[in-house]
Amino acid sequence: MTGKKSAAPTPIFLFDLDGTLIDSVYQHVLAWREALDTLGVELSNWKIHRRIGMSGGLIIHAFTRDTGRKLVAAEAEKLQELHGEAYGRRQKEVHLLPGAKELLAGLDKANVRWAIATSGKRDKAQFALDMLGVGANVPVVTRDEVEHAKPAPDLFLAAAKKVGVDLADCVVIGDSVWDLLAARRARALGVGLLSGGYGEDELIQAGAYRVYADPADLLAHLDEIGVRVG
Repeated sequence: MTGKKSAAPTPIFLFDLDGTLIDSVYQHVLAWREALDTLGVELSNWKIHRRIGMSGGLIIHAFTRDTGRKLVAAEAEKLQELHGEAYGRRQKEVHLLPGAKELLAGLDKANVRWAIATSGKRDKAQFALDMLGVGANVPVVTRDEVEHAKPAPDLFLAAAKKVGVDLADCVVIGDSVWDLLAARRARALGVGLLSGGYGEDELIQAGAYRVYADPADLLAHLDEIGVRVG
């Protein structure tokens, strides 16, 4: 007599925030542009965009490599401060991406657990969390809580730990190559969204096994990620 096979576990979803659930990537680009201009650092917007998704410290390190201009510690700290102020002035321009709330509600309805892992610090992320209506019961990990941000896997490892599962049982949802490289380093499945401005080929090369346009598109294809719907 053959025993009944147990069903495969439903994956846990770990979401990036900027560019994945909220439409904020280009506000961050312009905020960095303004901060760099203030310090007299010349860098094209497209090069700034390629770094969005990293932590502030890593972005600044990349900026110094791109421009060849070394920033002393005080200048690097000032640059982050100026970026935060400039982004704060643009927050009213930030909107939810199509289907973001509906996707999270759909996961709740399907009894799929999810968490958020963002390279932003808590004080900056709270605005987006409030827009999404993320409750206190949802595990959230911000840059303040880990030693290294993306492309290191620390944020996603910490989020999985908060949920109480192994990262190998999770699906990481992100819009940048940095999200997917972080997932790949920790051997988690990665799903890419085009809503952050990276191309499909780039996301696949970074480790995405599926790519969708935005949260609404992902919601329409949850069955492809292993979630039973309907």
